[in-house]
Amino acid sequence: MQVVWFKRDLRTQDNAALALAAQRGPVLPLYVVEPELWQQPDMSARHWQFVSETLVELRRDLAHLGQPLVIRLGEVVKILAELRRAGHLAALWSHEETGNGWTFQRDRSVAAWCQTKGVPWHELQNHGVIRRMSSRNGWAQRWDTFMAKPAALAPTIDALDVGLGRLPSVAELGLENDLCTDRQTGGRAAGIGLLETFLNQRGELYRQAMSSPLEGATACSRVSPYLAWGALSMREVSQATELRRQNLSAKQSNWRKSLRSFTGRLHWHCHFIQKLEDDPRIEFENMHRLYDGLRPKQPDSTRLAAWASGQTGYPFLDACMRSLHATGWLNFRMRAMVMATASYHLWLDWRAPGLVLARLFTDYEPGIHWSQVQMQSGTTGINAVRIYNPVKQGKDQDPTGAFTRRWVPELADIADPFLQEPWTAPNARDVIGKRYPERVFDHLEAAKHARAQIWAVRRSPEFRSEAAQIQSKHGSRKRRPRKPNRAMQSAQLSLPLEG
Repeated sequence: MQVVWFKRDLRTQDNAALALAAQRGPVLPLYVVEPELWQQPDMSARHWQFVSETLVELRRDLAHLGQPLVIRLGEVVKILAELRRAGHLAALWSHEETGNGWTFQRDRSVAAWCQTKGVPWHELQNHGVIRRMSSRNGWAQRWDTFMAKPAALAPTIDALDVGLGRLPSVAELGLENDLCTDRQTGGRAAGIGLLETFLNQRGELYRQAMSSPLEGATACSRVSPYLAWGALSMREVSQATELRRQNLSAKQSNWRKSLRSFTGRLHWHCHFIQKLEDDPRIEFENMHRLYDGLRPKQPDSTRLAAWASGQTGYPFLDACMRSLHATGWLNFRMRAMVMATASYHLWLDWRAPGLVLARLFTDYEPGIHWSQVQMQSGTTGINAVRIYNPVKQGKDQDPTGAFTRRWVPELADIADPFLQEPWTAPNARDVIGKRYPERVFDHLEAAKHARAQIWAVRRSPEFRSEAAQIQSKHGSRKRRPRKPNRAMQSAQLSLPLEG
């Protein structure tokens, strides 16, 4: 009996673990709901709701192959021990996972148990992240090679006489419903639909519109949660994108530019996860150790709460946070801005606001998240220091004020010219401090202070040597242009892409 343990690979298509296990013997497809995982500070109800919907569809897809998904609640090692005692476990199959610190330690426990019991555990590469890399040299070429391979086909599996189990509710997992009213729906079908409309309809102006929180909501692909939880595979998305690029005419310049940018971000996805895979401590510790102690470890709870709830007195910043609460999504530039503001203007250590954002992003991917959190906080030692001006960003990215006014209706009486700086409006006293809060920081003074503190560290004699080591370990490398091949030329999703 081959147990296929589903984790962040909730699909039957391009699932190498499922395909290879089916070649060895009867397959028991297993998902373990781990209550302790869902009590970790980076997990939330919106995550579980998305995963639950995806698991419902996965169970149905597996049933069409012959055996529905088996769901168990508890600790993985105990569940595996029970399956082994019942004669349902000869080998364990899964994809490699670069999750949070809890899943890292859990996987170590599973590996130790398998070794003790003589149970082979076959872990397969899930996307472009490569385990036990000795050097980043050649990483991009290896990414291309992996993505160009043919996708694994869903196998036929035999039905088993085993209880299927059920999915627990949000309340049963001890999670508080976080009222994500406009959250994206889970499931592979929704992900495929979004990819198809992006590649054929919505994505033409992706490159120009991605920085706008309003336009980006439509122009961006929106497939990130389906990649994060594995309803879609990175290989499927990469091959479908490459096929679409090859079918573009010379006159479709906007499409060419946009899909080239999108392909670059597919590489970024795995590039950033690779950082956490190579150095798990960066979920908890500064990448560059000279930044240790720079900010207070204990956050100012009042400031953190104002930022997290969208009550800082800066309209565009508050609109972004309120939108994130309701939708579970923000475009990349705005993610960078809200994190940078917490780190620089509010001078909060990145871990606390990073956990807030982790719980709010439906597409929370630990490797990308913690690498980006540190990058936007200036603690990597190898990235440019970007201190976003929340007023300027509002004027630049929301020039009509439509996004801000949607999420900050308290400013209805503030005229457009003063929207991003309502404290300067003639009627400011009627609104500020009454319907809308006073500013919790002065953005110009706060940025000046933060810049001085960060650069004081960067100018120190000890800084460069450690930064060079970090660059050698985590920095990106130049890559050769990608060449199309037969696998990409014939690539298709399970639903066809219209040319």
